[in-house]
Amino acid sequence: MKNPKRYLITSALPYSNGPIHIGHLAGVYVPSDIYTRYLRLRKKDVIHVCGSDEHGVPITLKAKNEGITPQDVVDRYHKINKKAFADFGISFDIYSRTTSETHFKTASDFFKNLDDKNEFLEKTNNQYYDKKADQYLADRYITGTCPHCGSDKAYGDQCEKCGTSLSALELINPISAITGNKPELKETKHWYLPLDKHQPFLEKWILQDHKEWREGVKGQCGSWFKTGLQPRAVSRDLDWGVPLPVENADGKVLYVWFDAPIGYISATKELTPDWEKYWKSEDTKLVHFIGKDNIVFHCIIFPAMLKAHGEYILPDNVPANMFLNLENDKISTSRNWAVWLHEYLEEFPDKQDVLKYVLTANAPESKDNNFTWKDFQTRNNNELVGDLGNFINRVLVLTNKYYDGIVPQTNELLDVDKKVIDKINSLKTDIETSIENYRFREALVSVVNLSREGNKYLAETEPWRAVKTDPERVKTIMNISLQIVANLSTLLEPFLPFSVVKLREMLNIEAIEWDNLNAENILKTGHKINKPSLLFSKIEDKEIEFQIEKLEKSKKEMERAEQKVSPQKENISFDDFQKLDIRVGKVTAAEKVKKTKKLLKLEVDTGIDTRTVVAGIAESYKPEEILGKQVVILINLAPRTIKKIESQGMLLMAEDFDGKLVAIQPEQEVSEGSCVV
Repeated sequence: MKNPKRYLITSALPYSNGPIHIGHLAGVYVPSDIYTRYLRLRKKDVIHVCGSDEHGVPITLKAKNEGITPQDVVDRYHKINKKAFADFGISFDIYSRTTSETHFKTASDFFKNLDDKNEFLEKTNNQYYDKKADQYLADRYITGTCPHCGSDKAYGDQCEKCGTSLSALELINPISAITGNKPELKETKHWYLPLDKHQPFLEKWILQDHKEWREGVKGQCGSWFKTGLQPRAVSRDLDWGVPLPVENADGKVLYVWFDAPIGYISATKELTPDWEKYWKSEDTKLVHFIGKDNIVFHCIIFPAMLKAHGEYILPDNVPANMFLNLENDKISTSRNWAVWLHEYLEEFPDKQDVLKYVLTANAPESKDNNFTWKDFQTRNNNELVGDLGNFINRVLVLTNKYYDGIVPQTNELLDVDKKVIDKINSLKTDIETSIENYRFREALVSVVNLSREGNKYLAETEPWRAVKTDPERVKTIMNISLQIVANLSTLLEPFLPFSVVKLREMLNIEAIEWDNLNAENILKTGHKINKPSLLFSKIEDKEIEFQIEKLEKSKKEMERAEQKVSPQKENISFDDFQKLDIRVGKVTAAEKVKKTKKLLKLEVDTGIDTRTVVAGIAESYKPEEILGKQVVILINLAPRTIKKIESQGMLLMAEDFDGKLVAIQPEQEVSEGSCVV
């Protein structure tokens, strides 16, 4: 859309059953914040809305597991996430929630509008029902075996092991997540949005009218069109959500996928009485910022809802990002493999901009990308401290040293001066083009390149040398360098807003509108700047090592908690136990068995004799680690030949959940040959 009168920016509503992590930030909230801040700098009429998505089965499951109410769950995470966004500097005009009274009314009215126009299909079908719990089972209330990969932990809507979308009826051996009972099929009535009816319009609108949309967005939508859109249920049997506003629909609520995007509308209603001009005027440019898992909802389903309603505008663009991995592994809340925003802010309280910078530099705009703590440290120390911060600090320090902080006048411009002035203007244009086309990573590169041009300019002109021989020339050099810094105080704001506040304090200036930027006279001759301080600080190795160790520890703890203890074996008699001759021995020699990975050849003093034992413990113990240790050994096990070595006993070991073997040993040293009774 060319020259819109106003902009409406939406950021995907984060699901309120857990905290925000860096994957959410990189995919949605950092890019939406960059775009919004840029528009505000250009004095555009723009509002940025978001809020907590607070309905759906995962929330009710979490509440059941914790013995609390769903409202308790969403209240907890709404508070955590709202504060984290604010502390991180995401500039929402409103952060609302879908449990608000305004949202309930807005969502209900939206449904009734479509229902009155006969835009829904009413269908009766079979759904799993838990007789003991006396309720229908939504997809996440059912677990079973995945028909594709065989995982026995698949849900009724998806197998998280292989990623395949499922229906509950596809599960093998379905089980109720509420009671553990096998559910039965029972008829229930639901309302469906006939997406197939809207496919011709949607296909043309996305694939022909919006060829500028990202390839990942068009590709995902195109695959849905290719298989053919199908009617999709807008209601479900559940006691948590917006009640279905029709007669004889007790126990039914709006399906969360229908309910949640209407949250953008209800949030705008809460923000301003003029909400309609943002949602119902063709002069408004609507942009949805989402991750790739929300493409279908925002490009196919929500537009179909808006089109069916008839009063609302459709999005001008949906710049969906792909996924961000963490340390070369998929971010996983269940494994606690994530960097949580609220924890990051506690551990790096003055480094909001560093994380914003790294997430933008690694933005998964066209493909999945990766975050590592080492890269985080390197980008901070080399690019922020070494390039950007170094240039700004050099200019401000020299200005205070040579001119007591007074901006000097320019004299005759040489070719090197004209070249850098032209570069400032061209980079500003490049940044605008990149941001307006949602290429934020590219825009950030251009901003940082301006500081690199500044460093290059200082290296070429050497004011610290020229000041001794041509002080008038140095005035020009420092004036131009200061103009670059002043430009950076605005060009950086969409990306590093906290740092810009500090920079403006050092420059002793107010915010400069984007369109007022120029290369030559932002800072007037005679203007007094303040004393400089370091804009960025180095991150030490120990800080990064702590974060990596924290990740590994939390993942192991989570995996350990999820492990199932092996079931008890069948009972044996006391006489059977009495037949086992278990004694304490000492390892007197140890070596690896050649051409094997797991085997050690041990010599064990049993108190009766010294015998050879072949033990499969080489992946847990090096020979020197087991040598000299007392061990517990079953000595009356029939000998067995392993790799041409006769083994005359068996060491007793404990196997941890991660497969590591740990030798069972007496608490204090006892005589070899002591019996274990």
